[in-house]
Amino acid sequence: MAILHVLKPHLKDLGGGSMVRRLLPAALRQAVGPFVFFDHLGPVTHQPGDDHDVRPHPHIGLSTVTYLFQGAMVHRDSTGVVQRIEPGAINWMTAGKGIVHSERAPEDLRGTRYVSHGLQLWCALPPALEECDPAFVHTPAAAIPEVAGEGFTTRVLIGELFGVTSPVKPTSPTLYAEFSVLPGSVAHLPATGFERAIYGLEGSVSVDGEPLAPLTLGVLDGAACTITAPGAAHFVMIGGEPLGHRHMVWNFVSSRPDRIEEAKVAWRAQSMGQVPGETEFIPF
Repeated sequence: MAILHVLKPHLKDLGGGSMVRRLLPAALRQAVGPFVFFDHLGPVTHQPGDDHDVRPHPHIGLSTVTYLFQGAMVHRDSTGVVQRIEPGAINWMTAGKGIVHSERAPEDLRGTRYVSHGLQLWCALPPALEECDPAFVHTPAAAIPEVAGEGFTTRVLIGELFGVTSPVKPTSPTLYAEFSVLPGSVAHLPATGFERAIYGLEGSVSVDGEPLAPLTLGVLDGAACTITAPGAAHFVMIGGEPLGHRHMVWNFVSSRPDRIEEAKVAWRAQSMGQVPGETEFIPF
């Protein structure tokens, strides 16, 4: 059996009515490779007057990976980075020993009607990097390689697939790819020594003849497999080398439970840093 587990989303309210589908962590799986968190936002239509801004909040021990299909947001963090995030770009924020950031609507979109649609994933950091300095790296859409196959196109967002390699530099062996497929397409995936999973955004696919419904995460073994689509489909694949169990509380991830407690104290004391020019924050 190619599909080991099928994970269904549960809905989470991020505030202001902004709902996401959360796939990881799940009861069956905490992680797939280094990915310990998987949120699917939208598509959601913002109306004039809506406020879906995410106020400053902290992270430790992880990297956030933000990828949009539609819309835009502005990232600001305690290292001083200000970055507009737009569709097709990979935005990799390494929290390390601690970072504070906000995600807000761009000023040019406030008061307008627009659609937001995207994914935010978290990668656990290897233990040796959990206390590294925080950093943010933006890789524009034009720098992400694409490869055409038998009725499908793949953007290799992170890692290597089908002979092409992304310029994004992960902190451990990681795979993240986006597939757009035509009806009747066939993709042959080689065997790997690490974990993989497929998340369907639109349309159904089959893995070695086993169907996977859209908006579910199908966890695969590392064997070679064939992905087919009876109709047009859009999905992402994630994977990589597993890093072992992580303790997760709120926005904090660590291999050490005592480090989580230290982060709680630091955030309550507002000693983890500030986003320049912003005074709001999300309490623990």
